[in-house]
Parts: sequence; C-alpha cells; structure tokens
Amino acid sequence: MSGGSYYVPATSKWPILGSLALGAMMIGTGMVLVHGSGSVLMGLGILAVLAVMGFWFRDVVKESRSGLYDAQMDRSFRQGMAWFIFSEVMFFAAFFGALFYVRTFALPWLDGEGAKGVAALLWPEFTASWPLLEPPGDVAGPRDTFSPWQLPLVNTLILVGSSITLTVAHEGLKEGMRDTTRNWLLVTVLLGFTFIVIQGVEYYEAYHHYGITLQAGIYGATFFLLTGFHGAHVIIGATILTVMLIRILRGHFAPEHHFGFEAAAWYWHFVDVVWIGLFLFVYVF
Repeated sequence: MSGGSYYVPATSKWPILGSLALGAMMIGTGMVLVHGSGSVLMGLGILAVLAVMGFWFRDVVKESRSGLYDAQMDRSFRQGMAWFIFSEVMFFAAFFGALFYVRTFALPWLDGEGAKGVAALLWPEFTASWPLLEPPGDVAGPRDTFSPWQLPLVNTLILVGSSITLTVAHEGLKEGMRDTTRNWLLVTVLLGFTFIVIQGVEYYEAYHHYGITLQAGIYGATFFLLTGFHGAHVIIGATILTVMLIRILRGHFAPEHHFGFEAAAWYWHFVDVVWIGLFLFVYVF
C-alpha cells in the first residue's frame, strides 16, 4: 500500500448477513410481543447477530494487524464512531424528552394548570405528583420508589469508578505499560459486570417489593425504558471491553496505534455519562 492510497475492503458477505440476522431477530421479537410466539426465531436471530458481529470484527482486526489501514482509514473509523455515539445520544434524548414532557407538561395539565387545564374536567380527583403512588380510579401505579442513596448510588459510584480505571488503562497503553493496561482494564470489566448484577437485584426488588413494573403507569414505563436500555448498553460495553482485554493479552495494540481500544473507551464513557443523567432525573429528582 503506497503512502497516498486508501484501503478499500474486499467484497464482504457480512453486511447482507447482518441485515438478515437483524430482520429475523426483530420479526421474532415482534411476534413474541404481539402473539406470544416466535421465541425460537428471536433466539436464532440474536445468535445470528452475535455470530455476524464476531466474524466481521475478526476480519477487521486481521486487516488492522496486517497493516492495511493508513491515516485516512483511521480518520474514517473515528468519524464513524463519533456519528454512532451521536446517534446514541439522540436515542436516549428521546426517552429523557418523554420523561420531561410527562413531568413538566402532562401532569400539570391533568391537574388543571395552563391552557390545557381543561383535561382536569375528565379526571377531577387527579392530583399531580411524581410518581403517582396511589392514582385514582383503575390506573396502576407503584407502591413505593427507590431511595437514590442505596443501590442507585452504589451503581453510580461503580460506573464513575470504572471510567477512572479505564482512563488509567488507556494512559498505560499510550505509555507502553501493558501490565498497567491489562490490570486496570480487568478491574474496569469486573466493575461493569458488577453494575449489571446490582441492577438485576434492583429489578427484582422493583417487581417484588416496590410494585414498579411495566404496568405501573407512566412511571413504570419510563423507569424500565430508560434503565433497561441503559443496562443493555452496559452489557454491550462490558462485552466490548472484555474483547479489548483479550486482545491486550494477545499482544495487540501499540502506543501509537490502538483505535479499537480508544473507541471502546469512548463508548464506555458515554454509557457512564448517560447513567449520571439517569441517576439525577430518574432517582434523585
């Protein structure tokens, strides 16, 4: 490859196979949600997506390790990752926006405030509060809410700590201190999976002791949409960091060439920032 050339990947079957796998997963998921059947198709779709991702990333790693990527390709990867994270920001912004709309506009309107206070005529006994622990009529609501200073605070400290340990690992990689990178990255991975376990405990408590379910009105719906999608991102991020740890153990990356590691760090820091927003606006306020 000459200095001014641009690497063009060979024809690949992974994009079309990935599309088919995603289609099968989504069709199966829709069937499960609507008809209660389709779990086999959904499971096969999930496995197919994971397989395609694994083989596709394997090919990218091989190309990178073969020295096929130049500075222009590195810029392309960085731009692609930046736009991906921007799309994730917009994804969570939609859910935060729904939460703010309900709390700032919908609840006061139902209680008789503002130009749309006429809605109070439809529900005269309604009193605006968040959450509606004892809503009138047949509307479901949670029995209680979490204290933000227990499990949510613990998980916040875990994720903030994981960003610190990942930064130490990244600095170690840039300085060529591979043992430092390996050790602190391992700590980061353990913290990530610890967060997932604690959130699982929190969900158990929510369902069995607090009455917080997807059927518990708008509070339950927004709670599980925001924390659930964030939890899925933590699982994905912890898995990516595990792959980075394996690559470190195999001698991959160099102080001047390690965008795969850097992209994983970007993603993890983004997940941490989203959680801080969740902690403040879902648990504290």
